[in-house]
Amino acid sequence: MVSDISGRTAHLILDEIAHGNCDPKELSQLAKASLKNKKVESAASLHGFYSEHFRWLLSEATQELADLDRKLEQVDKRLAKQLQPHADLILRLCTIPGVDFTTAAVIVAEIGLDMTRFADAAHLASWAGLSPGNNESGGKRYSGSTCKGNRYLRRILTQSAWSLMRKKTAT
Repeated sequence: MVSDISGRTAHLILDEIAHGNCDPKELSQLAKASLKNKKVESAASLHGFYSEHFRWLLSEATQELADLDRKLEQVDKRLAKQLQPHADLILRLCTIPGVDFTTAAVIVAEIGLDMTRFADAAHLASWAGLSPGNNESGGKRYSGSTCKGNRYLRRILTQSAWSLMRKKTAT
């Protein structure tokens, strides 16, 4: 029923189950955002047998997720501290739709600060592995797959593009 277990609703429901509250109607009342309108369906999906051992395992798993979130927060703070000398560049990159702090940090880490090694934007796109091939012979087009390029930069730019595609409102 819940597509993201790290979301608010899932977090609340899993914590309640881990602490012994297994009533589907009460658990469905914890629904937030888009799941508020699906309380009947969520109550039906929460029927089950929650043994003491299962609740203990669930509690351990949620605590481990919380620990990982705390560690990730520490890494983000350290990264922000290391990138402080380049804060103006990071802020300018964050003005690009789909680019947040982490994406901007990866772009700076992978490309660097000296853009003179790229003749133009097409060369940078090719270096990142985002330029499609142009294989045509006798008027027939063949596979135009992209080259390998820099996998970290290609991955983060692709994720940014996906986030823009899935965004509901235009910026």
